[in-house]
Amino acid sequence: MCGIVGFLTQTQQHQYSECLTKAVKSLSKRGPDAQLTLELSEKVGFGHARLSVIDTSSVANQPMTDVSGRYTILFNGEIFNYRELREQFIPDIQLRTHSDTEVLLHLFIQLGKECLPLLNGFFAFAVYDKETKEIFLARDRYGIKPLYIYAKDQQLIFASELKAILQFPITKEIDYDSLAIYLQLNYLPGNKSMLKHVEKLLPGHWAFISDGGICKKERYYIVPFHPGEILEKPEQDYDKSKAQLRKLVEEAVQRRLVSDVPLGTFLSGGIDSSIVTYCASQNVRHLNTFSIGFKDEPFFDETQYANLVAKKFQTNHTVFSISNDDMFGCIHHVLDYMDEPFADSSAIAVYLLSNYTKQKVTVALSGDGGDELFAGYNKHKAEFLIRKNTVFNQLVKVGSPFFKLLPKSRHSKWTNLFRQLERFSDGLQLNPAERYWRWCAFQSDTEVFSMLAHPEKINHSEIKDFQKSMAGFIHESGDLNDVLLADLQMVLPGDMLTKVDSMSMANSLEVRVPLLDYTVVDFAFSLPVSFKIKEGNGKRILKDAFADVLPKELFTRPKKGFEVPLLKWLQNELRGMIEQDLLEDSFIKEQGIFNPESIRKIKEKVFSNNPGDVHAIIWSLVVFQHWYKRYMKE
Repeated sequence: MCGIVGFLTQTQQHQYSECLTKAVKSLSKRGPDAQLTLELSEKVGFGHARLSVIDTSSVANQPMTDVSGRYTILFNGEIFNYRELREQFIPDIQLRTHSDTEVLLHLFIQLGKECLPLLNGFFAFAVYDKETKEIFLARDRYGIKPLYIYAKDQQLIFASELKAILQFPITKEIDYDSLAIYLQLNYLPGNKSMLKHVEKLLPGHWAFISDGGICKKERYYIVPFHPGEILEKPEQDYDKSKAQLRKLVEEAVQRRLVSDVPLGTFLSGGIDSSIVTYCASQNVRHLNTFSIGFKDEPFFDETQYANLVAKKFQTNHTVFSISNDDMFGCIHHVLDYMDEPFADSSAIAVYLLSNYTKQKVTVALSGDGGDELFAGYNKHKAEFLIRKNTVFNQLVKVGSPFFKLLPKSRHSKWTNLFRQLERFSDGLQLNPAERYWRWCAFQSDTEVFSMLAHPEKINHSEIKDFQKSMAGFIHESGDLNDVLLADLQMVLPGDMLTKVDSMSMANSLEVRVPLLDYTVVDFAFSLPVSFKIKEGNGKRILKDAFADVLPKELFTRPKKGFEVPLLKWLQNELRGMIEQDLLEDSFIKEQGIFNPESIRKIKEKVFSNNPGDVHAIIWSLVVFQHWYKRYMKE
């Protein structure tokens, strides 16, 4: 796991060489073990920050060049089947290291872009060909590892993080379409970036770049999902599928245990992390497992379930019991690390978990991906209910005016229920694609546009087209698998994986996600909806596949997110930051981005007795303003 950065430019080489050194230094959290740069020509430079995991010797450091001197690679990630690929495709080549990086380099030399479907792992990498003077870029199938590209005026810069690109003399302009989307979702999906001229290489894509710009981009992986062809199957097929899923998950976990440094698992006590822990514990004696408990927030604390799992599988379990002060104390660390606005507040908890876990291991396995693949979120159950057109739907319609009067927030059982009922009621009025976007968002288009001082800077038709593209898999005649595929394309890489990657890398911790092994994903999208959710029971087949080994208490526990007491902080400890600094009236007017009157109303609501989801909106503003002051304000 590492940080990569490179440039291809017509500008003065000396200036860019200095910038490259600064860029690598900015990635040192991603790669604390070695930071190296290499000038490949008068126009091309590569830099690498290394977190040593496989072959920790210095000979495996990067940038890495083949013996001919023609090809040089930068690689971030892990290829878990690299030993098998070496034996199959390059058995006669004398390698200098025992690393997956060198295997990948020679695979690319032999096969070019055709090597990509062979790779089982997560990655972002670049290869420079000295003869063609082109750089090849690629990103893993699901966007587990990030890759940004800046392209303007024959300047091409790519990096694992935006902060590395910002070390170069680039044009910094806010993309107002991206800002509007961010204010809806609290993150940026797809290829969006907050800066003009910067885009993310999409998951499952490759690109060639030269001094003439981005020559070509193409998709190399598409989920093998064929709507309408997945038919209901008899119960014996369910039993066979259940056994097959368990086998695939066990193999995926086993593949991810390869490491030359200490390894463990995140264990929240939820189904997904418990399954990963079980599978890992079958291969590792006294497996290290880690969870965090919330001393001051019993509503969010789930350590009792994690302890049950740890005891059953005899893991070496560590619970990090944290207070609100602990969480609050790391807010500025989280904000300072973010080089692009990202306002999923559970990043704070992930940061703390990663920080404590890193004290004991360098690699952790997590259960991310299970909810998106097997319908584990409340929104999936809600979508399932709406499509069933039940009596419950009619009752919600009747009660809709009443729900709008009730107090709503995420921070207690009843106010969260009232919040969910109102969102369900709103969703009943929309078609499936519109409902998908609305349930992913905290605000409507109209609400977001009213927040901006210059809504005319937004290209409304482009935003609509982007929203349609993100929900493009969802159709009236489809089923819940459409929604899950949309989550895999938008929510997973834009929110969940971004959160885990950035917060773990902020602590120099590598996190691996076995449930996103492509064999598991491809199989999941071959299954009918009834295998995933039945009578409101989400993740049906995943739970049943491991029901005989997991503690029974896990199957009756309520579903909770990895939440933090954000509303309390905003109303108390962070109130000064809101009212006297980042959202202070005079600064808002001077900045000229937001509508002062709209921001004032949002601030009033967060301090009211009926805040609803406004704390998420305030947090998105706080994160943006902190980013703006740090990176955009001269």
